[in-house]
Amino acid sequence: MAFPSRHSLFPFLSWLPRQTRASVGRDLIVGLSGAILALPQSIAYALIAGLPPEYGLYAAIIPVLIACLWGSSWHLICGPTAAISIVLFASVSPLAVPASQDYITLILLLTLLAGIFQWLLGLLRFGALVNFVSHSVVLGFTLGAAVVIAIGQLPNLLGLDLPSQATALNSLVTLFSHLGEVDKPSWVLGLATVVVGAILKLLLRRWPTLLITLALGGLLVWLWPSMFGQVKLVSAFVGRLPPFSPLPLDLELILRLLPSAVAVGMLGLVTSLSIARSLSARSQQLLDANQEVRAQGLSNMVGAFFSGSLSAGSFTRSGLSYEAGACSPMAGVFSALWVGLFAIFGASLIAHIPIPAMAGSILLIAWGLVDHRGIRALWRVSHSEFLVMALTCVATLLLELQTAIYAGVLASLFFYLKRTSQPRVQHSREGDEDILRVGGSIFFGASHYLQVRLQRMHGARVVIEAQQINFIDYSGVEMLHQEARRLLKQDRSLTLRRARPQVVEELRKLEGAEKCPIRFED
Repeated sequence: MAFPSRHSLFPFLSWLPRQTRASVGRDLIVGLSGAILALPQSIAYALIAGLPPEYGLYAAIIPVLIACLWGSSWHLICGPTAAISIVLFASVSPLAVPASQDYITLILLLTLLAGIFQWLLGLLRFGALVNFVSHSVVLGFTLGAAVVIAIGQLPNLLGLDLPSQATALNSLVTLFSHLGEVDKPSWVLGLATVVVGAILKLLLRRWPTLLITLALGGLLVWLWPSMFGQVKLVSAFVGRLPPFSPLPLDLELILRLLPSAVAVGMLGLVTSLSIARSLSARSQQLLDANQEVRAQGLSNMVGAFFSGSLSAGSFTRSGLSYEAGACSPMAGVFSALWVGLFAIFGASLIAHIPIPAMAGSILLIAWGLVDHRGIRALWRVSHSEFLVMALTCVATLLLELQTAIYAGVLASLFFYLKRTSQPRVQHSREGDEDILRVGGSIFFGASHYLQVRLQRMHGARVVIEAQQINFIDYSGVEMLHQEARRLLKQDRSLTLRRARPQVVEELRKLEGAEKCPIRFED
């Protein structure tokens, strides 16, 4: 019996001994930069998910440590993200009051289930399964999620206290019905945060502009109490490390949360692997997709028991890690440790952040989520894929978000099957021969299309140029045999020219090599 090696159980042992004082020092500084970026983002994402602010910090500690140590990528940094947070909120808010203890428990249970799903995919080496969620689906979902996030934060920006809704459309209708109750100081502060944050982002691209705008918002409220004294502030919390959270293994709850867990788990994997592959291509690193999937699952499984909501790859933090010159995953480890220090010693500062300023900052985050360049490129390259993106985006606005992901995947598969069901067929005539050049597989979805084309041929000899046929299934074999027998009854023949050995073997299996009605030529 073969036992797993130390490096397969503890993959960080393959790179940790190679670290030097210089590389550790570099990663320590990169980790601090990542933590400064993570602090306001994590708090904002916790509020998007309907969680108390400290749970954003908890999700940026234990899950990040495990994902970095057990993962494959040098630069992928995980943590709470905007898209994941909005799916969590949409999935659990109908079941419990946001920010309540029951709500927190359901979020953590959903995280555990999603982590188990991810870990099992990696264990079964199904990392390639995430490829079935096309880039167009991710683009459409991200665009829709950005709109959903913006709509969800408008009440906080305007100083309104509105009940949560299942879809973005319902949220917008509820918002319009309460516009007469807008609090002027709140929307002034929120709008100022958006304007100042956008200007700072243009002028100081490498600075922690999100942290600066929140600090300016808190300073303004403190200095001008006559104007902003009634503006709501973020709830204070006791500074501590992530507490242990026992989870109820209630079968009814598990079955109710399972569809959302699968959807959000798949979304997290697609996001994480997309970022990891992009950065590995730029850094010339060899990425192990199955190891990365297992690490993501393990980080969410363990993180759920330490108050960490679902985490996934972060575009901004991973990009910062690469651009700042991180030498190893230790940069992510140090980032988590820096966030842990802040969770202990800097918690009181959060209570000075105005909620409208936080909402304005989240609006800027939502705008940054939209991949304008990718959407334009998709339109130029493939109108059908652009339609998949648009359908996913619309579904995100009209349906619950996990349903929108499934709708996008189904739309993408529909267009894929539509393309593959009509393989490329070029027809030419040479004397009494009809020649068909077929490009693509002959499977159950494409066999009828090819059969119709064969029945339109009138030559005494029908030849299929088969060198580009990579695969044929039983439906394709049966169809070609049927057409060959039909032609033989008419004193005509069906010939496959330059067919690949595996295709010839499959065709001869049906009736044996001696009785096969199809002719073969090299």
